Amino acid sequence: MENPVLENWHSKSSLMLKFEKYLPEVVYGSIDGIVTTFAVVAGSVGADLSINIILILGMSNLLADGLSMSIGSYLSRKAEQDNYKKHLRIEEWEIENMPDTERQEIIEIYKAKGFSGQELEMVVNRITSDKQVWLDIMMKDELGLTPEKKSPYRSGLSTFLSFVVAGAIPLVAYVFAYSGDLGINPFFLSVGFTLLAFVFIGYIKTYVTNIGFLRSILETVILGTTAATAAYLLGDYLEKMLM
Repeated sequence: MENPVLENWHSKSSLMLKFEKYLPEVVYGSIDGIVTTFAVVAGSVGADLSINIILILGMSNLLADGLSMSIGSYLSRKAEQDNYKKHLRIEEWEIENMPDTERQEIIEIYKAKGFSGQELEMVVNRITSDKQVWLDIMMKDELGLTPEKKSPYRSGLSTFLSFVVAGAIPLVAYVFAYSGDLGINPFFLSVGFTLLAFVFIGYIKTYVTNIGFLRSILETVILGTTAATAAYLLGDYLEKMLM
């Protein structure tokens, strides 16, 4: 009988692998979401806009930019898949109709890898005896193409959800401020929540970039702080110039 503990562990392990597969979309979607939304908040505060306007601008940004990013992610993955399939059809046709030319290309590829003589002939014969192996070698070693294993739909959805969830963090303080008096400037709370989110996202980013977590956190915090400062100063400048 299957051990339920082991079965559960394998189930979680599989789920974790699927999550890690789309971790880049989650990380970069989160970074873009929180940076752009906090920049909107900072710019609005700099322009001395009301809480109502800040929430309207922030939520509009979440929906519009989130959809834009998710569509971009979907189209990018879809284009990679379509490009691979197009060249796969070409290589299939060439192997069927120009086998001698394609065989010579395999010879040249493995000569460049250091094979020669009987060893080279044996490797080439082995590869060209299996059409699928032959095709895979041509795609990878001749064209430098590998199949895109990520689902375009899941990539787009991962990007959208991470953008919206992380991007909503700078607005949380203003939602509470809209509901009642917080006793503190909501912008200060927004800054605090956003910095904590930057630290967390920066830490998670280390699993994508494989750089030290301190460097990753600092890069993320500096990026967000720079964008927010620029937005705040621009909003303040425009408010003084236009009002």
